[in-house]
Amino acid sequence: MPTERVDYRRIANEIAGRIKSGELAPGEKLPSTRELAEQYGVHISTINRVMTILKDRELVEGHPGKGVYVAEVES
Repeated sequence: MPTERVDYRRIANEIAGRIKSGELAPGEKLPSTRELAEQYGVHISTINRVMTILKDRELVEGHPGKGVYVAEVES
């Protein structure tokens, strides 16, 4: 089971790359924290850290009770 501290950076960079490439479009809802944790084989707290990084980079926006969405990117 992967437990390296760098997992959150790797996952954040992977999701950021998918957003920047257009694979994840602005306004698109991301999978739930639980789903992402299962997909990447990490603990939910790791995904929470990933979401914090992506929010800090202004790549995603959280909508309480609705989920996390890809932010509208200004070019």
